[in-house]
Amino acid sequence: MYERENCSAARALELVGERWSLLIIRNAVFADMTRFSEFQRRLGIAPNILAKRLDDFLTNGLMELRPTDDTPGVHEYLLTPKGRELGLVVIALSEWGDRWAAPNGPPIRYEHDECGGPVHLATTCRTCGDAPAVDNIVAVAGPGATAEQRQRRARS
Repeated sequence: MYERENCSAARALELVGERWSLLIIRNAVFADMTRFSEFQRRLGIAPNILAKRLDDFLTNGLMELRPTDDTPGVHEYLLTPKGRELGLVVIALSEWGDRWAAPNGPPIRYEHDECGGPVHLATTCRTCGDAPAVDNIVAVAGPGATAEQRQRRARS
């Protein structure tokens, strides 16, 4: 779908850029769901859509399939480190939603398991440590940029 895009955001959207995908990831990361039946029941998602999303997660290394210990013939979908890290995307999207799409306040809070403090994602500069506003962040050509992208960045 995004073949013409040399962009990590576009590639990530190819993997998880659809509503059900991030909700499945959210429930796997923060509700410890692992079974097809749990996802289907909790999300109300059609079985064919859920099966497709989970198959895509397996294919792309976001989850792995493992037989359950307690029920023969039943499998669990376990997050890989690659899939678990998407929990940060869910937190970032939730923070944005809390500000712009939650008229009654945040429906869920994310807290640090050890101390109970609220978790907040922040953008920081790796060089100076500042937390720049989005207006003070620029996109520049990276090591994976095409020649066209490098030229475009040089002009702007």
